[in-house]
Amino acid sequence: MLNQNPHILVFDSGIGGMGVVQALRSLAPSVHVDYLADTALFPYGEQPDAPLTERIVMLLKEVCQKLSPDLLIIACNTASTLALPAVRAALNLPVVGCVPPIRWAGRVSVSRTIGLLVTKATARRPYLHDLHHRFAADCRLIVHGSAHLAQLAEQAFRGETPSSEDVAFELTQLFSQEGGEKIDTIGLGCTHYTFLMPIFRRLNAAASIMWLDPAPAVAQHALSLLSENFELISQPPQHTAPQRCFVTAFPEGNDSLTQHIKWLGFADCVLFPFSEKARAF
Repeated sequence: MLNQNPHILVFDSGIGGMGVVQALRSLAPSVHVDYLADTALFPYGEQPDAPLTERIVMLLKEVCQKLSPDLLIIACNTASTLALPAVRAALNLPVVGCVPPIRWAGRVSVSRTIGLLVTKATARRPYLHDLHHRFAADCRLIVHGSAHLAQLAEQAFRGETPSSEDVAFELTQLFSQEGGEKIDTIGLGCTHYTFLMPIFRRLNAAASIMWLDPAPAVAQHALSLLSENFELISQPPQHTAPQRCFVTAFPEGNDSLTQHIKWLGFADCVLFPFSEKARAF
């Protein structure tokens, strides 16, 4: 008989991975989900590659040793495109990454011009261009690497109202590039951007844009891996251990953040008990 109540750890630099958590809650309520946000170094998009990779591997090794999850989701495009191979090599468990949905966009675009919203760090990485070459080489790929959308998305998640003008400015940086007027499909290459989707759609209501959010697909892939060893029941179990939201530093507006994670099953945000070596990194 298969086991029940598998344990997933979702990792991101901030709250972006909560979109994946939302999908997990909807698809498999029996799954136990813990969350770790590296809020001490948010946003990842502005960090140098080598020390960031080392930090991600160190944090996740220590967290997984203490929590013993059955599967890890790196719900962060920057972390996935940078550190996914190193994390997989360091951990003895399935690791699911989150990468920009270029393949998906290449399948559905009619105009063969696709847009991608990512962080600056993701925009400059060779991994992105490799995805384009492998899965959508017949499409023009137009990329905007933003330094600000992740912060705006954090505001939206906390129930604040991000400036529509600020969001519109970022979208203009995408559409104003050569060929931008032909974009018919836009992929979200940062999980944070999930929480800006209502604003994206409102600002482009007159355009026939297909917006692609990979969070549900990431959750579905993780659950398909777990289903080989676990029975994923459709109702949450009546008696479960607390599902925890850990942070590496209390973020500004932590009380607001705590309030807005309760609907996802987390009681509060707490500091993860890292070793002195990890805290000093």
